[in-house]
Amino acid sequence: MLKRIFAILIMLGILGALAGCNTMHGLGQDIEQGGDNLEKKADEVKKN
Repeated sequence: MLKRIFAILIMLGILGALAGCNTMHGLGQDIEQGGDNLEKKADEVKKN
């Protein structure tokens, strides 16, 4: 019984870590896209 509970906890930990990685990856992409948009606007302002 204890081994089964331990295995379930390990699996939940692994799933949590994978979900966290995907979340951080998505956040990184969002921040990068925001920076790209800001850079484009700054270039437009410099040209005008």
